[in-house]
Amino acid sequence: MIKLLDRLWIGVGALAGLTGVAMAALEAHGLSRLDPLALRMVTSAVQMQLWHAPALVLAGLWACRGGLFAHLAGAAFAIGTLLFCGSLYSLALREVSWGLLTPTGGVLLMLGWALLGVSALRAR
Repeated sequence: MIKLLDRLWIGVGALAGLTGVAMAALEAHGLSRLDPLALRMVTSAVQMQLWHAPALVLAGLWACRGGLFAHLAGAAFAIGTLLFCGSLYSLALREVSWGLLTPTGGVLLMLGWALLGVSALRAR
């Protein structure tokens, strides 16, 4: 089961990277109609998504040494990226607010980094 989770974090990280690059291209070439605030939200979401895509890959690669805390970091990065970036994209592109999902996602992203650090301290 653990090996499956290792590969899961790498796959989710690759998907986040792929869709992050696609969103960056859309931002650069297809969103000129957006007001400046909405464009800043998309920019922020793209940046967070592209920072956390390699973090997910790293969590998957590290999981064989980092154990449970590396897997918890991967889960926090995956869910946090989805909540934070997804809610910002939704608000910027469709004017649909998901309330506390954005800050919840942000807290999960920070928690993911803390868990990754703990996994390094506790590594076998």
